[in-house]
Amino acid sequence: MIRKTIVVLAVAALCWAKDAPQDAKTSIANASKALGADNLKTIEYSGSGYDYALGQNANPSMPWPKFNDKTYTRAISFDPLASRMQRVRTQGENPPRGGGLQPIFGEQPQSQAVAAGSPQTSDLADELMMMLPYGFLRSAAAANDATVKVKKMDGKAYTVVSFTGSNKAQVNGYLNSDNVLEKVDTKIDNTVLGDIPFETAFTDYKDFGGLKFPTHIVQKQGGYPVFELTVTDVKPNAPVNITAPPATPAAPAPSTTSEKLGDGVWLLPGSYAAMAIDFKDYIVVIEGPLNDQRADAIIAESKRLIPNKPIKYVVNTHAHFDHAGGLRDFVAEGATIVTHQINKPYYQKIFANPHTLNPDRLSRNPRKPTFLTVNDKLVLTDGNHVIELYHMQNLAHNDGMIMAYLPREKVLLEADAFTPPPQVRTQPPANVSPYAINVADNIARLKLDVQRIIPVHYPADNRNVSMSELLMAVGRN
Repeated sequence: MIRKTIVVLAVAALCWAKDAPQDAKTSIANASKALGADNLKTIEYSGSGYDYALGQNANPSMPWPKFNDKTYTRAISFDPLASRMQRVRTQGENPPRGGGLQPIFGEQPQSQAVAAGSPQTSDLADELMMMLPYGFLRSAAAANDATVKVKKMDGKAYTVVSFTGSNKAQVNGYLNSDNVLEKVDTKIDNTVLGDIPFETAFTDYKDFGGLKFPTHIVQKQGGYPVFELTVTDVKPNAPVNITAPPATPAAPAPSTTSEKLGDGVWLLPGSYAAMAIDFKDYIVVIEGPLNDQRADAIIAESKRLIPNKPIKYVVNTHAHFDHAGGLRDFVAEGATIVTHQINKPYYQKIFANPHTLNPDRLSRNPRKPTFLTVNDKLVLTDGNHVIELYHMQNLAHNDGMIMAYLPREKVLLEADAFTPPPQVRTQPPANVSPYAINVADNIARLKLDVQRIIPVHYPADNRNVSMSELLMAVGRN
């Protein structure tokens, strides 16, 4: 009996030794060797695929909208660290559904470059950590706290290399039995969603000049794909010459000035415009966009213009992240969110998500959000001021889009559907946006007397956008 027990223990010890992880340094070195990446200094790869606009879905239950990457080429230098990406995008969904600057007419070339020594290289290192197996291995090798363990998933055993990323979230890389990296996952901060999963899957490895490279790369954020690439050509250690792109002016700190549109009605212009209306006992703000910083500026200017009154309502045009990113700040302020009824359960769900990686004002001072929902029409009034909120019918940009009309001032605020160009048009555009047509159709359907339009994406020259400018943009002049 004793001999049998010893044999069983010996077999178990052998099995444990087989499955036991090596130290992180050895695991990383073995993975680099298995991929043929020990001497990899530069790389250029190309293919085609898709990119997706995060937070721009047509309704909360849909994936992020898709665009075609007709061609995609990226050149990377690992030491010194630099990158250049070039691609040609086309419209991915016809008819267009959702945001992300849709629709694209024809082909849209894009180029992004990060030169060696630029301030963006730290962000580039994080990007490559999630974009390429070699980027992950380099980040893991540089980490001081890398650990390793064995984990079974879907019936397969993986060696999992883990370390703390620059945002203080854990990063995990999954090496298969051949020491080939199949997956990387971590968490990142999103202004609207909070701490969200970010994962990349590497499959269909092929040999390119001695380097094993995944010919299928899929990235997901918040549970939906954000990038997918099918690789057709790889050039390891190809000559790479990456120069810095022309310098762009630094973005100004979020701030807000104002323009009086009528008695107790102010426009708060900016790249994301808002409005503040002085009701008898409180303030109504229309649009809480972007992030806490922009929302803070809107709140501060509203209170300066209308002192000694609380902000009771913030009207949310739609749930796209750049237009909902400041709502949590307004909830912390004590405001009720006025939004289309399709958004209420979505906001209730995501506002409960943790924001530990980058705590915002609401996560530091928790408060339960309150809502007032719009179906087809909702009127806010104190007997003096009147705000008419209308659901925009048949707008493919967003199923829960609302526009705000002030009948006394004859002012209409709308978001995304009609975004004027930098200069006033003198003739109709060659390609008319179906979203802009929808604005004109809804104004006509509701028989609104609009003399001035406030696009949330306000013109840089702060000009007065008239109804005639919209009609010119849709070819109805």
